[in-house]
Amino acid sequence: MSTSEPDPRAIFGERRRLIALAYRLLGSAAEAEDAVQEAYARWYAMSPRQQEAVEAPGAWLTTVAGRICLDLLGSARVRRERYVGAWLPEPLPDRTEWTGGPADPAERVALHESVNMAFLVVLESMTPAERVAFVLHDVFRYPFAEIAGIIARSPAACRQLAASARRRVRTAHAPATTTTTAATTTTTTAGQADLVRHFKEAWEARDIKALVGLLDPDATMVADGGGLVGAALRPVEGGERIAQYLIHMAAKAPGLTLLERTVNGRPGLVARYAGTTVTVAAFGLAADRVTHIWAVRNPEKLRAWNRDTP
Repeated sequence: MSTSEPDPRAIFGERRRLIALAYRLLGSAAEAEDAVQEAYARWYAMSPRQQEAVEAPGAWLTTVAGRICLDLLGSARVRRERYVGAWLPEPLPDRTEWTGGPADPAERVALHESVNMAFLVVLESMTPAERVAFVLHDVFRYPFAEIAGIIARSPAACRQLAASARRRVRTAHAPATTTTTAATTTTTTAGQADLVRHFKEAWEARDIKALVGLLDPDATMVADGGGLVGAALRPVEGGERIAQYLIHMAAKAPGLTLLERTVNGRPGLVARYAGTTVTVAAFGLAADRVTHIWAVRNPEKLRAWNRDTP
């Protein structure tokens, strides 16, 4: 048991890591910040004596935030059944607080990979318990004994949940966060940036032949408008159909400006109209082709992109 009052600076210093964890658990920056705020509110609601009795305040905050996220995931599944069209995770600009700031280079790479849109979309296919067990163990390296206290399962059950989640990741061919190296990430990112740039140029030129050439024949595009703005309610499948759809959209919005930006740690595109970000597109790329496009148009998910945007 602790015999001294916890350092307030150390307590608040946990916030960045907690935000990084909560975003991966929830797929929403706004909900992640609310969950972490609630965890801190519960900490400061305790008396000084109760706080002093906590041996590891960081672990206590993680446990509380994890339980809050688990509850939110359960209710989110119900809300998303009523969501208009496809639901996509909230896209993030290139902000360092979502990395969690680990000292170890391998951990930094793992966290970087775990925030890309393809990975987050796979996380959405998991049950709440699977997602919490997998993210805490495989991404943030928490032992199953600690995870058990968060999701109220035995360590063995938590191990099985993480294994089930891992199979989902392998089936979906999502990035393997445990095997990616810093060197390959750097090389891949450079190639991705070139491909996204070529895609942008072809789209701006309304060159349908060039777009088809950059798209995988079996590519898929998913748009999230949330019923608030126009967006395809169902995935657009096939490279040629996606190219036609994009050319059609470009013709309807002649004042649209496309910008190359980092989206969830990967090269992406941002569409702005009259000074406002209206679409953020993340890409799945393989073998020099675009295999997936995730286009977020719901304005409620684009608030971070309209803060201090040049």
